Amino acid sequence: QVQLVESGGGLVQAGGSLRLSCATSARTFNSNVMAWFRQAPGKEREFVAAISWDVGSTNYADSVKGRFTISRDNAKNTVYLQMNSLKPADTAVYYCAARPYGMTTDRTTYVYWGQGTQVTVSS
Repeated sequence: QVQLVESGGGLVQAGGSLRLSCATSARTFNSNVMAWFRQAPGKEREFVAAISWDVGSTNYADSVKGRFTISRDNAKNTVYLQMNSLKPADTAVYYCAARPYGMTTDRTTYVYWGQGTQVTVSS
């Protein structure tokens, strides 16, 4: 069983930055791909970004390209999401997730999930 714990959320003004962290209890064959999703009130959970532990390949949603950066620290078993130029539309609960392979954007294929961290961007 892989446990994921997110941190780093908070309240920030539009144009500001935040860095989210996702600490994993283990890196296994079943959790080679790590991703961030987000869910705003009344909306479906949507893909934000993904990265693989092995080669560090990345994938981003069009809405965050050029503003968000996903990275990983293999020694710390931690994945990060650096969020810059934040907009009120980025307000959501951000979730960390893991799956065996393939950086798909389909949330139903992810095996492990964290509890989420709230990000609120004020205008």
